[in-house]
Amino acid sequence: MKVLPVGDKSAKVRDKVPEGPEAVKLLSRVEQLRLLSKAEKAGLLSAAESFGFSLSSIEKLGLLSKAEDFGVLSAATDRNTPAALLTAALVLLLAGPVIVYLVPEDSTPLVVLQVVVGTLTALAGSAAFAASNFVSSLQKSD
Repeated sequence: MKVLPVGDKSAKVRDKVPEGPEAVKLLSRVEQLRLLSKAEKAGLLSAAESFGFSLSSIEKLGLLSKAEDFGVLSAATDRNTPAALLTAALVLLLAGPVIVYLVPEDSTPLVVLQVVVGTLTALAGSAAFAASNFVSSLQKSD
């Protein structure tokens, strides 16, 4: 390691250049999109509290640390997450009709199975699609 004296003009200063794509600034993007204000105006915070999800209950349940353990924040900043969520959405939205088609309608339990599987895959696929859009909009660097 070479040590240069203070005021030495011979040293060259390099700018930091990111190796890959620009890092996602999640909190800055949340602020820019005014997501907290929109959640407040939509009444989401009151609705969450009426279901028992106050900040103190979230803290008591340890949901924030569990989100860290599962890598939710790192997934939100990963550039591959929107594509992975979109792929999952498409698979789920296609799997429902395929399973309904393949399961015979010979008995009531099989028809109930078709309805349950069709409903669950449609809901999960829609949720994955919405999550893909949401994470993608968080990652935009407008």
